[in-house]
Amino acid sequence: MQMYAQLGYQLRIKLPWSEQLRHRDHHRHRNQQQVLPMKWVFRCAALSKQGQRFLSSLAIATTKGDTVATNRLIKKFVAASPKSIALDALSHLLNPHSSHSHLSSLAFTLYLKIAEARWFQWNPKLVADVVAFLDKQGRYDESATLVSDSISKLQVKERDLARFYCNLVESQSKQNSIRGFDNSVASLMQLVCNSNSVYVKRQGYKSMVNGLCEMGRPREAETLIEEMGKEGVRPSMFEFKCVVYAYGSLGSFEEMNKCLHQMERAGFRVDTVCSNMILASYGAHNALPEMVLWLQKMKDLGIPFSLRTCNSALNSCPTIMSMMQNSNDFPISIHDLMKILSEDEALLVKEIVTSSVLDEAMKWDVAEAKLDLHGTHLCSAYLIILLWIEEMRKRFKSVNYVNPTEITVVCGSGNHSIVRGESPVKCMVKDFMVRARSPMRIDRRNIGCFIAKGKVVEEWLC
Repeated sequence: MQMYAQLGYQLRIKLPWSEQLRHRDHHRHRNQQQVLPMKWVFRCAALSKQGQRFLSSLAIATTKGDTVATNRLIKKFVAASPKSIALDALSHLLNPHSSHSHLSSLAFTLYLKIAEARWFQWNPKLVADVVAFLDKQGRYDESATLVSDSISKLQVKERDLARFYCNLVESQSKQNSIRGFDNSVASLMQLVCNSNSVYVKRQGYKSMVNGLCEMGRPREAETLIEEMGKEGVRPSMFEFKCVVYAYGSLGSFEEMNKCLHQMERAGFRVDTVCSNMILASYGAHNALPEMVLWLQKMKDLGIPFSLRTCNSALNSCPTIMSMMQNSNDFPISIHDLMKILSEDEALLVKEIVTSSVLDEAMKWDVAEAKLDLHGTHLCSAYLIILLWIEEMRKRFKSVNYVNPTEITVVCGSGNHSIVRGESPVKCMVKDFMVRARSPMRIDRRNIGCFIAKGKVVEEWLC
């Protein structure tokens, strides 16, 4: 029960360098002491056309202040929509990062109408999202009623009740609802301490550690990890990763490295996912030299690079980011790119260039040479295209490779973009092909691909 005394603890952030980097500029770190914790921002996927029309109509009715029309639109939409489309629209209104946040006040009304639909099934995760939203809006009576109703449904089923509290902790941490989060953690802690179920204890601690880290309170999360051991529950790598990333997000790199050592002493090896979290943390605080050192460490330890490794690293290069976002005037060779990068950026790009990250995206056989850019961010897609062009040129000139019949670059058509049908990667690839005078053209059968005959591409490159 020691956790209750820890919940009100105020984290004081100190930002000293790790031992191997103490010779670098300390002033930059002292200036970052007030930086708020960084969180992954999960944006909603693009809405269906039916959902877009619904929210557009809602916006018009809301602007006019027509409550009757608003309620009629909601009722008609729920009655005419399949379950997936109705719930997707609700998720957009509940998500604090949605482009429709100006309509968020209607989320609870929409939820109540959905709850009346014939196809509706009570869902603890959905209820938790609605409760967290109401808490964030200061509508405490309504949220308390939902929680009370849910507990009455589940109180005889300990596991189900634990899952509900876990969902609450997760949802309230994402909404940054401090009051609701602290209440839910206290309730979940009481349930965990009174339970004899290892499953309930493990899931409860996992959710509380994750939630505290999401809220920027990693020291409290560390205290919970210690209590897990006292309760006979061995912490997993997940809990350690949460704390590592939370400290990194705050810019508290010394604490982050201490937690990494604790994780290794507990028998867990740093992997690619954990490394990507560390790179993202360094990148959020413009610590490019540290990113270079970490990439080198990954190579020394044999930790594989992934496309997300490339994303995390290159998203922190201001020169490349600026080119990709503000201009189509970018170099079309790695040699020319290196000339315009700062020293730190050049070292970072060199580590990516000399890695095997291209192998994950590239396929080569006699029928087809394919480059798949799914999962790449704009900067990563750009650098991988440059690497791919050089590798293609080498292979066409080599006797060790058969020349493929067809060349394909897959970049997607924007179905999963924030704005449906607008793919920034596709636009960049198109600009690149035009500037490089490439023979590759958009495939008429699949507008998310660029294609050309292998012989034609060989003549272009060689």
